[in-house]
Formats: sequence, C-alpha cells, structure tokens
Amino acid sequence: MLTKKTKYALRALIVLVKAKDNKPMLISEIAAVGYLPKRFLEGILLEMKRKQLLGSKMGAGGGYYLLQPPSEIMVSTVIRILEGPIALLPCVSINFYKRCEECQNERTCSIREMMEKVRDATLKIMGTTSIADLAIRERELTL
Repeated sequence: MLTKKTKYALRALIVLVKAKDNKPMLISEIAAVGYLPKRFLEGILLEMKRKQLLGSKMGAGGGYYLLQPPSEIMVSTVIRILEGPIALLPCVSINFYKRCEECQNERTCSIREMMEKVRDATLKIMGTTSIADLAIRERELTL
C-alpha cells in the first residue's frame, strides 16, 4: 500500500510536470495546485531534492523544479526513494534483497515464486510509467 507521503510526492511531481517550461514553483503553489498539505510537503520535496529528482532555486522566481525530463522519472524510482523496496517480501526484492529467516530453501519456496511474479507484474507497470505519463493521463481524464 502506498503511504500518503508517496502519494503526495507523486501528486507534487505531476504538478511540477504541468508547470510551464519547468518553471520553479514555491511549496505554497505546489500545495495549492495539488491540494496537498504544505507542512507535510516541505519534507517530501526536500527528500526528493536530496535524491536529485528535484532542484531548487532561492530568491525571486525561486522554488522547486524537476532535474530530469518527466518522461525519465519512473513511478518505481519515486517509490523506492521514499519507501524502499517495491517487492512485498525481502527475498524477492531486486534492490533491497534479504533472505527470509523462516525460509528453508528459496529455490523450492512456492510463496517466493508467487511473490516474484507479483513483483515482476508491479515493476512492469511502475517501471515503465513515468511522471509525464501520469500527467498526460490526468489531462485525458479531465476532458
């Protein structure tokens, strides 16, 4: 299940995608346009800045902006940055692998095999869906 933190981050990124010419936006603008709580958003944007998804500019005309083209920021990347692994079990995680303590043999574990399929299906969607795709789809849904 996605946390509110990640949902807010995705919403904020969509707002930034819609900004003209990747113009920096103040936290208050992002919060207002995305219907997001400003106080909670500050920490989220700072974390995405530290992970180099966002840049920021101080002073007049300042704010947060995307560091990469929106078509290159995948939903899976945002989730991994804010929540960690996408896999439901640590033994099937690609980036955060950890052996399950109760597992006798990973090679013959039917639960692990099933969860690999779940992970692969999830990654097929999240790993190929960009923030630009979400923004485009949102525009289509509002027509």
